[in-house]
Amino acid sequence: MNVLVYLTIILFLLMKLIGGEKGTRSFTALFLNAGVLFLTIFFMTVQAINPILITLAASIIISCINLFYINHINLKSITAFLATIFTLLFLIILIFMIVNRSMIQGFGIEEIEDLTSFTLYVGVNFTTLAICTIIMGAIGAITDTAISISSAMSEIYLRNPLLDRSSLFKSGMNVGKDILGTTTNTLFFAFTGGYLALILWFKDLAYTFGEVINSKVFSSEIISILFIGTGAILVIPITAWLSAYLLTKYKVDLTINKIIST
Repeated sequence: MNVLVYLTIILFLLMKLIGGEKGTRSFTALFLNAGVLFLTIFFMTVQAINPILITLAASIIISCINLFYINHINLKSITAFLATIFTLLFLIILIFMIVNRSMIQGFGIEEIEDLTSFTLYVGVNFTTLAICTIIMGAIGAITDTAISISSAMSEIYLRNPLLDRSSLFKSGMNVGKDILGTTTNTLFFAFTGGYLALILWFKDLAYTFGEVINSKVFSSEIISILFIGTGAILVIPITAWLSAYLLTKYKVDLTINKIIST
């Protein structure tokens, strides 16, 4: 317990020192998001409410916290929010199509022994639960990429307000290409670090490559990562286009967040 307290204090001090007021809000947002997550899990147990609708509502709330609470309500946060919503809606269609066909819901045979003392009658369809898990996992990467692109393009336009829409869009896409490589690598190493023990277990069990790929535990995580990566990629051109359109349509004083219509 003491270790958790010390690490939390160190995290807060570093965020406060480097990020200032925004760092403090970012630290507070961690706990707000955790509260939203716990409430989402609680409401999922209510039989009368569709878990997917709950997850979508939670995703919107989390997006508002990450974008509007941390960055305030301004053009770049509004743009990032709209791009997040558009990307999420498109991604949901893909998730429904693929999850129902891939049969990744439920638990793999590697997990059965650990679950023997628990009941699987949780009152939620496991296919629905798999969809909710992917949506919740994707929202963080999507909002992070969206605000990165929107913030960079706002800064570019602030420094050179004479840029036309096409040039500004190309600048946003160039920023997105740089972010793209680090984002996909982050997702890959997050999976590798989190499931390193599982990979070593597969080796001890002498699984063939085909058995590893077809393992439900492995394939479900890979599919989740691919969905999250797809969302992080799709949000780049959407955010770049929205930012270019809104910044050139409105003359924006980014220092006071005031929008003056042309």
